[in-house]
Amino acid sequence: MKIGLIGFGQMGSAIARGLLKSGAVEPSSLWACDIDRAALEARTAELGIHAAAYAAALIEAVDFVVLAVKPALLASVVTPVACALAQRPLLSILAGRRLADFRPLLPEGARVQCVVPNTPVAVGRGVWVCERESTFTPEDQENFARIFGQTGSIEYVDGALLGIAGTLTACGPAYAALMQEALGDVSVYYGLPRAVAYRLAAAMIGGYGELALETGDHPAALKDQVCSPGGTTIRGVLAMEGAGFQAAVHAAIRAAMGD
Repeated sequence: MKIGLIGFGQMGSAIARGLLKSGAVEPSSLWACDIDRAALEARTAELGIHAAAYAAALIEAVDFVVLAVKPALLASVVTPVACALAQRPLLSILAGRRLADFRPLLPEGARVQCVVPNTPVAVGRGVWVCERESTFTPEDQENFARIFGQTGSIEYVDGALLGIAGTLTACGPAYAALMQEALGDVSVYYGLPRAVAYRLAAAMIGGYGELALETGDHPAALKDQVCSPGGTTIRGVLAMEGAGFQAAVHAAIRAAMGD
């Protein structure tokens, strides 16, 4: 199956990298186009994939389209190629956009699925949060799961919850990066080489995620497993709470949601 990405910025290129790394598609089956021609040519050359001059040419060449432009460009990008898009399954990764936003722009019968991926799809450890309402056919859904599911897990939520679910997963890597950096800085203070500190922190964060997913245990239970009575970890937990750790996380999500 040939896949085309309209918009090839950070997220679009992360998806392409994940598809290639997982073996879900071959480079010869992947196309991209972007308004920034210089960046497009550099990224497609690096990955060995096709660069399309225009969205219309890309749509004509592929079987499955991923829309990865800035949300504000939705109408200006989709309207000129609406009839062509209606002939292909369209996967939208536009933050804050739902199926209802596409209905006035596309002919009746267009097949659309709105999703919010995150950057770890580039290494096969991502999350695809999907709006439950969709006009994909069963075959489209099967192809989406078969191909894109190789880059991460797939979760369906009601449309009203797509915003918060997408904020949690798509903004979360930035918050995890802050945690990694903070752990690295304080470890350097105590003499650990920075590169080692960053590697250890990243491995710890990734390992915790795998443990939580595999066991399904409540976060409090996983925390308690590490907190011995009178031990070092519980002292650190109390220090984090005293410094407003949870309040800071809540504030970050609320800010990202626009509250």
